[in-house]
Amino acid sequence: MKAEFQAALRHRGAQARDWWLDRAWPFLRDRPLKYTIAGAALVLLLLWEIASIPPWSAGERKQQESLTFLASDGSIIARRGPAPVEEVDAAALPPHVRNAFIAIEDRRFEDHGGIDLRGLARAMLANAKAGGVVEGGSTITQQYVKNTYLTQDRTFTRKFKEFLLADWVENWMDKDEILSRYLETAYFGGGQTGLTAAAHHFFDKKPDELTLGEAAMLAGVIKAPSNLAPTVDREASLERMEVVLSAMVDGQFITRAEADEADDPRVDKGKSSEVAAGSWFTDWLLRDMDEDDTGEVQTTLDADMQEAAQKAIDRARLGGAEAALIAIRPDGRVLAMVGGKKWEPEAYNRALFAQRQPGSTFKLYDYLAAFRDGATPDDTMLDAPLDIEGWKPKNGYEGYYGVVSIREAFAWSSNTVAVRAAQAAGYDEVRDAARDLGVHSDLPEAHSLPLGTANMTLAELVTSYAAFAGGSYPVKLYGIEDDFEKPDKKLERHAEWAAMLDLLWYAANYGTGKRAALDVPTFGKTGTTQDGRDAIFVGFAGNVVTAVWIGRDDNKPVAGASGGRLPAQIWEDFMSNIELEPMALPFIAAGRPAEIRSAQPVTQRIAERRSEPRSRGRDKRKRKRRGPHHTQY
Repeated sequence: MKAEFQAALRHRGAQARDWWLDRAWPFLRDRPLKYTIAGAALVLLLLWEIASIPPWSAGERKQQESLTFLASDGSIIARRGPAPVEEVDAAALPPHVRNAFIAIEDRRFEDHGGIDLRGLARAMLANAKAGGVVEGGSTITQQYVKNTYLTQDRTFTRKFKEFLLADWVENWMDKDEILSRYLETAYFGGGQTGLTAAAHHFFDKKPDELTLGEAAMLAGVIKAPSNLAPTVDREASLERMEVVLSAMVDGQFITRAEADEADDPRVDKGKSSEVAAGSWFTDWLLRDMDEDDTGEVQTTLDADMQEAAQKAIDRARLGGAEAALIAIRPDGRVLAMVGGKKWEPEAYNRALFAQRQPGSTFKLYDYLAAFRDGATPDDTMLDAPLDIEGWKPKNGYEGYYGVVSIREAFAWSSNTVAVRAAQAAGYDEVRDAARDLGVHSDLPEAHSLPLGTANMTLAELVTSYAAFAGGSYPVKLYGIEDDFEKPDKKLERHAEWAAMLDLLWYAANYGTGKRAALDVPTFGKTGTTQDGRDAIFVGFAGNVVTAVWIGRDDNKPVAGASGGRLPAQIWEDFMSNIELEPMALPFIAAGRPAEIRSAQPVTQRIAERRSEPRSRGRDKRKRKRRGPHHTQY
């Protein structure tokens, strides 16, 4: 069968060759050369036109591919590339809207083909007299061809192609179709492409609702959208509108009386239908995507939570400080992300990339190492002066409380107890605990490591705390649905998970983080670094884990900053304005929060200890002379 098919192909080829040699070639050979060349040129032109704009696809809306990011509810949160074309039906437009564009752009549109030779000659004469380009000769068809099939380059080659293709298009599209596509692809400034988008953006109307003045103003904008848009230069826009109205009178589309009665349009911007070109979240996703990626990307972002996060940052009294917030599910699903007070292209995302000291939020790793070593929240340690080869850590509060439980020490953030706990477990074990929870930053050999003096990112902190919201580790951030990697290790339910929840609950409800406490079980820890350069609160309630940071990009101190103040308040503001679903936690299952809310034994002990005489410490003035301690609470 294969041999027969190949034989048939050879026979067909032989027939074609014989036809060329016996008929076509003798005919061309006997014709004058110039006719042969002209004929060949016409054939090549026809083939080029067919390849450029196939007749069967002329008039189709050319949708340029873009990359669209969808929130978890399917709404569009950002787009890279052009928005989809919004359709316009020129035949259905009121005459004054349709004719406004024809009068100023191509008065003889209905009467000529793709090229208006009379208009071209008039434009060339006017430009010659003026000594520069003051009038264009392009028809609406030419502009449609340029916008849809060619580039905006001002070159002779592009203009020549435009000339050739304009007449070609007129053979396959009627005038209404050409005008419709032109009005869909014209740019009106303000990021608005197409008449539908422009009418909504500038006047909060549909194209068929535009008044004569509004239509004339939009028609006038096309000449120089960046300069003539009414939101850019209203006076210039009004002057151009008058030019359009005069052109409509000259073309007998309206009377002079109608032109004089046209009101000056008032800009009444509709609710923005634009989709953001970027955000902190989508910028993060784009780092791992190719430039030519297109289509829809289903992300994990919760649009309502993102709005709540931005509002919480906006409401905060930050002064000259910056802020960052990241909220995730216990499995690492990113719900909201704010990398700074204001997003702009290529803005620095402090939630993901800023390497800052975590302060006492680092104590999560100290006590996890201690619990792995056999300690419990009820074990007692000494809150007293400590000297390690000349290094003497200080507490964030004045003096010392003596013998305290680990639970109490964590609640009011004792630095000396944290160091003792890390010493007992071993500094290498503290590092191992941090690595297990997903910390990749450098953790140098330093006595002060347990107090959070090693630089880390807020992302590392939020995933570390997420392990105790879900009971599994390491938690990895993911923003695209298909990128989820399930944590492959489990916390030991009693010795690690419940024990750490015990500490986090007390710290967030009765300790340094009490400003963050919600009406539902709240867990978290504050962190403040030297002189208030960084202030942090990380915690969780329900099924949302959130970390908040404030500080300055130049690393200068922020007056009065502490993790228990502004970060805790931002955290509480955000978390109280989103929906929280309860989580099955061993600490809650045991009834501990309910029991402690009635008895509050640790709170009573804290109050008692703070009312008791403490170990004598230097007064504030003398302590200040010795220099600040490494971290506060």
